[in-house]
Amino acid sequence: RSQPEADGGCGGLSASAAEALKLGRGSGVSGGGRRAAAAPNMHSLATAAPVPTALAQVDREKIYQWINELSSPETRENALLELSKKRESVPDLAPMLWHSFGTIAALLQEIVNIYPSINPPTLTAHQSNRVCNALALLQCVASHPETRSAFLAAHIPLFLYPFLHTVSKTRPFEYLRLTSLGVIGALVKTDEQEVINFLLTTEIIPLCLRIMESGSELSKTVATFILQKILLDDTGLAYICQTYERFSHVAMILGKMVLQLSKEPSARLLKHVVRCYLRLSDNPRAREALRQCLPDQLKDTTFAQVLKDDTTTKRWLAQLVKNLQEGQVTDPRGIPLPPQ
Repeated sequence: RSQPEADGGCGGLSASAAEALKLGRGSGVSGGGRRAAAAPNMHSLATAAPVPTALAQVDREKIYQWINELSSPETRENALLELSKKRESVPDLAPMLWHSFGTIAALLQEIVNIYPSINPPTLTAHQSNRVCNALALLQCVASHPETRSAFLAAHIPLFLYPFLHTVSKTRPFEYLRLTSLGVIGALVKTDEQEVINFLLTTEIIPLCLRIMESGSELSKTVATFILQKILLDDTGLAYICQTYERFSHVAMILGKMVLQLSKEPSARLLKHVVRCYLRLSDNPRAREALRQCLPDQLKDTTFAQVLKDDTTTKRWLAQLVKNLQEGQVTDPRGIPLPPQ
């Protein structure tokens, strides 16, 4: 059958992109949005109208069939599309995918198959949509408590990092980056130490910082959400504030974002930026440095209009300013100065 995804409107691509965006809503502590990333919403399933047993069984058989069809290159594309649309209505889809023979290998094959289209950047809308459907299923696996640890132990997120390295502004690449960020966002949304420990051994922080500097608003939002979740973990905060180079890179990108937001306001993106600054101010060494480099736009009324209805962000911003004003005694350990 013909694939209607070329415009990104019918397949799993646009849905995955939308769910990646949901990761960046709200405070980032409890997530936000109606559904939790690609993970099934157990509450909505529990309160939904009961499904007739016969229909449920038919649907279940179709799920089994599509999972089997993932192993065959001839039937894989349609199976990816159908499963990506069903992933929120099947609570145990992630374990089914993980434990079925050859399924994860087939999903990884979909990812690896488009590596040659990254450089030079020749990725088409159809290719992008197909791989985004595969990424949506991996996001489902990343979100599920029964499969998350194995997902990390297999280092599967590393297969997505080449997509985060891309810089092409075309729509296929933008959707690819956004959906890849959605998989990482689904991991950090769980607030599990295991996830943060894994990510800190990878290059996710510089990758997110680059997207925060030059990506689209949607990608910036999810990338900033990921950084925020890393910072909210004590290990992540200590890691970023451990050296001058790490802290200064984060502070520089956040500063650039504030400057850009003063010209092109985005309340949801500003929310995550402020939360990152506030969390950095919890570290004594970072707090001392922020007294010198916090953008003036966060100290004056630049964002008053943007935040007029956002009491949470206004409270965070007030707390940030208060933190930097209190106890201005230099920490003798201070953040190491760069070489002279």
